Amino acid sequence: MTPVQPSQSILFELLRSFTTLARTLNLSHAVKELRSTRQTVRRHVAQLEELRGEPLFEVIDRQYRLTEAGARALPEAEDLLARGIAWMQNHSSHQNGLFVATYTDQADFDYYLQQHPVSAIWRTGSERMQQIVACWAEAGGQIEHPSMQAIRKHLLVYRLGEDDGVWYCAEVGDESSFSSWYGWAAARSSVGRALERLPGGASFASLLAQPFKDVASTHGMRLDHVHTQMTRGTEFPEGLHPISFQRLMLGCSFPDGSFALASYVERTYEIEISELPPEKITTMPPDLLMTVPKEPPKLQSIPF
Repeated sequence: MTPVQPSQSILFELLRSFTTLARTLNLSHAVKELRSTRQTVRRHVAQLEELRGEPLFEVIDRQYRLTEAGARALPEAEDLLARGIAWMQNHSSHQNGLFVATYTDQADFDYYLQQHPVSAIWRTGSERMQQIVACWAEAGGQIEHPSMQAIRKHLLVYRLGEDDGVWYCAEVGDESSFSSWYGWAAARSSVGRALERLPGGASFASLLAQPFKDVASTHGMRLDHVHTQMTRGTEFPEGLHPISFQRLMLGCSFPDGSFALASYVERTYEIEISELPPEKITTMPPDLLMTVPKEPPKLQSIPF
């Protein structure tokens, strides 16, 4: 017998119950967080298990544990829930099939992101960005390949935690945007730390992790234009400072074959975000623009 499909509103509640119980693995804690009842949370999980045709939890010694199927289902359920919340709050959309995120709910903080086709690297990107793409392709994404050595100083490299699914900083290039923005001491101290989440709540933080998940799943390349505000290192004034940048993300691999994500950030006024008021782009002071020296022209072979 085919199970009855729930309405969209009920499906949303099923996902909330499932993801909350999966995170807490404690029914009482999940009920308190959801402001629900034990019977309701149990019913939601049972409905979701019936719809999927597989058990999501097992209870051993009165302790909830995710089944193998539940662990597989959880990441997408979290993404669906986060994207649903962001969409309802008008924080996310798509333009020409590419991702757009907008957050303007706080007086002292906003965030604008627009994904661009990688072909824009040759339209609005710098020669350094083009060089990074060429080196990455020549290296086949291998982070320790000789072709990557010339560009490593400009990159941040992340590793995904196997147990917690959190992105950790594995390497900070001495000439990266991160180093010049936060300062040498803060940059060096960031190796091994988890990727910080910006203001905006858990659902928006999950939304901002979407580009990382996108590159991790495809092992490919992604280009985003971003404007927001960020803190700086201890040697800089306190508070949030405006920043406009292009971000190139590349799927790579460590020598042991595990996934590495390389990120090149270039602070620039050359960003295109449809929802962003143009005057906000230049709120980042011009002395924070990254100067990218032009490479000397390559000699063209002369046909005989």
